[in-house]
Amino acid sequence: MEKIETRNSRTVSKIVKGESTFDGEGVKLTRVIGTRELSEVDPFLLLDYFSSDNPNDYIGGFPSHPHRGFETVTYMLNGLMKHKDSNGSEGVLRAGGAQWMTAGRGVLHSELPQQEDGLLAGFQLWVNLPSALKMCEPHYANAEPDEIPEIRGDDGSIVRIIAGSYMDTRGAISGVSAEPKYLDIFLPEKSDITIPVEEGFSAFVYVFEGVIEIGEESESVDTGHLAVLGDGNTLRIRTDRSKARAILVAARPFNEPVARYGPFVMNTKEEIETAISDYRKGLFGPEVD
Repeated sequence: MEKIETRNSRTVSKIVKGESTFDGEGVKLTRVIGTRELSEVDPFLLLDYFSSDNPNDYIGGFPSHPHRGFETVTYMLNGLMKHKDSNGSEGVLRAGGAQWMTAGRGVLHSELPQQEDGLLAGFQLWVNLPSALKMCEPHYANAEPDEIPEIRGDDGSIVRIIAGSYMDTRGAISGVSAEPKYLDIFLPEKSDITIPVEEGFSAFVYVFEGVIEIGEESESVDTGHLAVLGDGNTLRIRTDRSKARAILVAARPFNEPVARYGPFVMNTKEEIETAISDYRKGLFGPEVD
């Protein structure tokens, strides 16, 4: 793996453990951002991780529900998830694929598993929109599994680039207002890599397999934990005696007031009240199956 000069290496500013909860029609998941311990990491509003081979934990899925004022990012690790919305878009997210949905002024959306047994696993991330774009037209960026670039290191490491760039390779999804970096990182045992991260961007790492060491101080982050990172322009990640897998996510913060109520995220309480009223009036479109 190419070595990168470390001028200002990021360190861990906070470590949190995800909370077990349910959402949708009884989907069992781990919520990591959007909790009492970690309400947001501007511009990130929510991070959910779901993983189960018990159909009772996921079979109900996420039936028709509204969104306004932010973006949802779904990244599938295992299984199949059908998505459909009130604008007529629909498709199936497959293992290794991703969807970046900009809800904008409002959309009704459903996400339903397309399997009755087997492992279903993945992430959903909510990313805020700046005030100037909160009422934009809804739109999507979809990436099939084979459209997401992979960088394979000589040490056996694999970095999948969902958004942003790594090693001069652009990710599958671009043109997003927060200029995000979203990497899925696999490290074999005794690995050591350094990844550029834009200075001034908010960033976090969530470990979903194994244990990693972050920064020059080698702070350990265990499975099921999220590390909020301090500022800097690089991130050093290492493993010792076991392999590990994690996502690294970074984006430009908006530094704007946030008013949120369930699936609506705006800048003021009055805008939230308008969103609720518009939804009740049916202005988001027809319900979807």
